[in-house]
Amino acid sequence: MTFDHLAVAGETLQEATAHVEEALGVALQPGGQHLVFGTHNQLLGLADGLYLEAIAIDPDLTPQRQPRWFDLDRFSGSARISNWICRCDDLAGQLADLPDGVGTPVALTRGDLTWEMAVPQDGILPFDNAFPALMQWHSVHPAARLQQQGCSLHRLTILHPQANELQTLLPLADDRIVFETAAAGFEAEFDTPHGRRVLR
Repeated sequence: MTFDHLAVAGETLQEATAHVEEALGVALQPGGQHLVFGTHNQLLGLADGLYLEAIAIDPDLTPQRQPRWFDLDRFSGSARISNWICRCDDLAGQLADLPDGVGTPVALTRGDLTWEMAVPQDGILPFDNAFPALMQWHSVHPAARLQQQGCSLHRLTILHPQANELQTLLPLADDRIVFETAAAGFEAEFDTPHGRRVLR
């Protein structure tokens, strides 16, 4: 299991994008549409093969499957980090070693990108969505195509009342990912051309 990317959700894609751009001081790049779940995104390339996506429901699309991923059907309020995503080389095998509720694999595409993501039946990931969404890429990784703008992840803090229990479930070795016992949420620190910036 390897950390792959962060998702910042908004009630609209414009709100999610503006939230990231204002916090980090850099512009996002166009992404595309996810036809299965009726969403669309914009992207920010990060160092070390990571990236960040701003994501929201696309009002011009009718989803082929609901509930949507990332619990977007229930999303409301200010744009914020909503999910973190980890990739696996064997998604089905990884899921077999984890508790129920993490989801079942759904085949997805965006342009020529192809992948599978484990999506819970109700769209809600365990630990109040603090559990990572798990995926397996079947195409080139999108980070390789993204323009670098001098941003890198310094630390991602996963906040949850049961942070210790969550951490013990994850076979994840990444010093940038830390867990703290607190109300559920996320805080990410980035090194940017404008210095250290925080995104929540």
